Amino acid sequence: MLRKRDGIYMGGRSSNVIKMKVAEDAEAEVIGHIDGKGKHVGRLGALLVKMPDGKEFKIGTGFSDNQRENPPEIGAKVTYRYNGFTKNGIPKFARYLHVDVTKQ
Repeated sequence: MLRKRDGIYMGGRSSNVIKMKVAEDAEAEVIGHIDGKGKHVGRLGALLVKMPDGKEFKIGTGFSDNQRENPPEIGAKVTYRYNGFTKNGIPKFARYLHVDVTKQ
């Protein structure tokens, strides 16, 4: 938690305190598309990606409706944001950011 230096304590929510979450970005290669469920039937549900070390995982959030209808091609390099790793070395809370056009 970050607090304003001159802010006074107030119970509940306050503009004097904000929560800071540390996140990192990384890149992975798209190796598959997973079909959507629920409101995403007929569109992309998640990307199956492979990290440079060979570990595979899914990215299922961070997409716009247009991106779900026109997902990145298999073999594309995508950038994602995450918050640390699981005990198995998989990124936690991975979310899609964009296709890395410099690495295509």
